[in-house]
Amino acid sequence: MPLSEDEQRILSEIEQQLYQSDPGLARDIADTTVYTAAYRGLKWAAFGFVVGLVAMVLLLGVSFLLAFGGFLVMLISALAFERNARRLGKVGMQQVAQSSKVAGLRDAMGSTRSRLKERLQREEED
Repeated sequence: MPLSEDEQRILSEIEQQLYQSDPGLARDIADTTVYTAAYRGLKWAAFGFVVGLVAMVLLLGVSFLLAFGGFLVMLISALAFERNARRLGKVGMQQVAQSSKVAGLRDAMGSTRSRLKERLQREEED
């Protein structure tokens, strides 16, 4: 059920007051989504997996038990990654793909591509 005009007006007034009274909180709320925690968990789990892999490889020559500890870190990280990926879900993955960081990378690659095309066109004209 859509909001009435009065409700929309009241909501926008509340939003403006929030931006005026606490811009930091308003910015945090605008940047935070339902999937933010799961995405952060994915990043930490991937980092833990890489750390466990490096530890396992480096410690394999020192001690089998220490290398097994690295394997356990990898296993726990893989399980955490899977749990966070399930929490994120398909919709969350799409939202992450459209996030500002990914879009910023895409935009940067697009501008690089367009600059390269312009440079090649200028060289062809010369």
